[in-house]
Amino acid sequence: MAASAHRRELASRRRRMRYRVQAPLDVTVLRSGIPDTVPGRSVNLGEGGVAAVLAGELVAGESVGVEIRLPQSADPLRTRALVRHHDKLRYGMEFIGLSSKQQAVIRAWAGGAKAEVDAGVRPGTGLVSGGPPDTSKFRGRGTRPPARKRGRRGWIFLLLSVAVLMAVLWWRWNRGWEDLESGLNRSAAGVTEARAHVSADVMEKLVTHRVDPEYPAAARPGKLQGIILLDVVVGRDGSVVETRALNGPEILAQAAMDAMRWWRFEPYRVDGQPVVAETTVAMEFKP
Repeated sequence: MAASAHRRELASRRRRMRYRVQAPLDVTVLRSGIPDTVPGRSVNLGEGGVAAVLAGELVAGESVGVEIRLPQSADPLRTRALVRHHDKLRYGMEFIGLSSKQQAVIRAWAGGAKAEVDAGVRPGTGLVSGGPPDTSKFRGRGTRPPARKRGRRGWIFLLLSVAVLMAVLWWRWNRGWEDLESGLNRSAAGVTEARAHVSADVMEKLVTHRVDPEYPAAARPGKLQGIILLDVVVGRDGSVVETRALNGPEILAQAAMDAMRWWRFEPYRVDGQPVVAETTVAMEFKP
């Protein structure tokens, strides 16, 4: 029963549209508590993740911060991701905690883009390979096959070559995304496993990297201010895997969650073993 449900879940993810987009991006990874930014460009993008070419090396399973500057989009898309697949300098990254607003941004941008799966050529197009021209009926006459037939066979051969090339490219693209999705069941288990509820003052002592929230420009006309409380889930590796605002205006709550995703903690341990921890973090906003 669990296996069939998992297959249905993966099939549902594969039906998500992915869009070919080459846009500059930066990937930030914490190494020894120091953030290291690796520049690159995206290859394709969807609500589940991004495939990119980077000017540096990452390790499968690393938690990273991703900033993508979409074409014709005023603000960059910032979120966290897990490195799921890599081949030389090509990487597949799965988004973690992508907000509904960010998903809407991707869908709105994709409204004017063509889905990459629509650009693929499916195998079995019905094209038949045209062999070399049959010149038997022209032998002895000193003539060549009509130019119209030669041109038609040439077009069939060209179309067949393009179909085969597109089929190979589509297969490689689809296989890359299957590799990207291969660890989704493990990541889902890591988020939903039993959590230790830890007080804010205890988790405060485990913070190794902190990012202060930016006051939103859209909140200045109303002079919005106050303290936003966040329910935060910290993974066993110390990265923030889930955030949820408990109060406050939506614009301030979103700014607080955007900053929270970049925080890093020492793993919370129970009996010497790292566990998933849930805590509360307060962020203050003043105009």
